Amino acid sequence: MNTTAFPPLILPDWVRSLAAGVPEAPANAVPLPPAPLGTVFALGEEVGWAVPPRPFELLFGRDEDNVNIPLGVKDKRISRVHGRLVCHGSEWTIRNEGRLPMLLPGDTMLLSGHERLIEHSYTPVYIGDLAEAVHCLEIRLIGGRRTPDDGAADDETAVPGKHDLSEVERLVLTSLAQRYLRGLPRPQPVAWRQVADDMRRSRFAGDRNWNEGTAARVVAGVRERLSHPEYRPRVAGLLRDEVFGEPLGNALNDNLIRALLQSATLDPRDLDRLDPED
Repeated sequence: MNTTAFPPLILPDWVRSLAAGVPEAPANAVPLPPAPLGTVFALGEEVGWAVPPRPFELLFGRDEDNVNIPLGVKDKRISRVHGRLVCHGSEWTIRNEGRLPMLLPGDTMLLSGHERLIEHSYTPVYIGDLAEAVHCLEIRLIGGRRTPDDGAADDETAVPGKHDLSEVERLVLTSLAQRYLRGLPRPQPVAWRQVADDMRRSRFAGDRNWNEGTAARVVAGVRERLSHPEYRPRVAGLLRDEVFGEPLGNALNDNLIRALLQSATLDPRDLDRLDPED
């Protein structure tokens, strides 16, 4: 594999998308050199890069002066450095450094502080809220898998639609959502018995008689509050007449957890709260 003939380069302006494959130059443009196996193409809203397999790092986010790929430059919900693509010799990973999760194919969320191996072919990565604006980073890996300071205080990242939770609600929901927060594939809410056990080991153990029903009522109260017509921003998909399929309760809780993750109300740091010594 010869990567010297294909150095890391900024993609030319004629590259508009990576969805159809490796970009092909129009008739009047200079084509890209042949990309070796393991080359990653990454394209934001204005700027893209192509990098062959070698120790390298591509930063993306809204701080256009300090990232390789600006993304959501005028959107304060996007962190200044929201993520990075890193080549570990012959494999590429994507890491979330921002506050909002990244949505990957298969409805998978990459949460803050989590890292995932990039698979072959095409991977669109979405950041934002479907109700507002969504920013897309397109990634295409050729040939399949191969074996900063956040700035001044007046330029802090805004957290859109973050929901207020009491300390008890936060701990109950952290327990319920722990599979999501740990980045497990195809996560589902844990059983109520697990939530009750976690609460009995917590600093709130003496506040009430924690059992499956107690934990379920706390979560039902949060669902009811966030789905109220006068609540802003109201969360859809938390009422029985808004959800179809079985098991209904599991779907309602899945929707609630995803809304809390998408708004950065819950993030992986909340897992520390499950420590009985917290």
